[in-house]
Amino acid sequence: MNFQEKKVLGRTGLTIGRLGISSSFGAPAEAYEEAFERGCNYFTWGSFFRGRSSEMKTAIKNIIMKNQRDNLVVSVVSYAHNAYLTEKFFVKGLKDLGIEYSDVLLLGYFSKQPGRSILEGALRLKKKGLVRFLGVTSHNRKLLPELHREGIFDIFHIRYNAANRGAEVDAFPNLTGNGRPGIVSFTATRWRQLLKQKKMPKNEKAMSAADCYRFVLSNPSVDVCMVGANSLQQMRDNLTVLESGPLTEEELSRVHKIGDYVYKNKPYL
Repeated sequence: MNFQEKKVLGRTGLTIGRLGISSSFGAPAEAYEEAFERGCNYFTWGSFFRGRSSEMKTAIKNIIMKNQRDNLVVSVVSYAHNAYLTEKFFVKGLKDLGIEYSDVLLLGYFSKQPGRSILEGALRLKKKGLVRFLGVTSHNRKLLPELHREGIFDIFHIRYNAANRGAEVDAFPNLTGNGRPGIVSFTATRWRQLLKQKKMPKNEKAMSAADCYRFVLSNPSVDVCMVGANSLQQMRDNLTVLESGPLTEEELSRVHKIGDYVYKNKPYL
């Protein structure tokens, strides 16, 4: 088994590659297009300043020009936390991308239940056919099962990495069964803390980005692991993960040791 095999993104029924591609790190359009050609078809693109990438916009347009829209999953992210601004920038984002609808509207970074007006606004966009599925991102793991029970959100973006493994207890076991949401992980490298040699336990080599992504994808609860790249070469380095498989027990033991050490020394990151 390797990570080139695609999965179904929970109850959405969307077929997706295991690595999701973020627009936030400044890679050139060529890098995004190469990732898509390798099967990475879940793209997140910011509808307002944060996360917006003209290079990903160019890549999306190029992919659509090749008649590949049905194979591309566009997740438009809103950080507005306001119903009016969410709709305003979302609709503008669709126009900028040259698409009639987004596969996902992702409400960004909610530590508590989104306000009723925001939820109603998102549902209106869905009813109009401007978005197919609704998602939310949160660092509050215990919030997600509560939101899941309400049945509004189809996709959850969850922080999960070797140092922050609480989702294994608070979230993943409670997001199962009929109507299971799609689960997408972010911050696999813990904002690069897991890649820094000076942060490692004695006599342990720092993890590589590939190690971080393999750890996340080794958990069967995770459908997609988000990755970022600031160059074509970095994207290619990330894509090598697709040819690997889950961590062995020995590798997993080492990663847990590193993760526990990093968390102990900086638990609140």
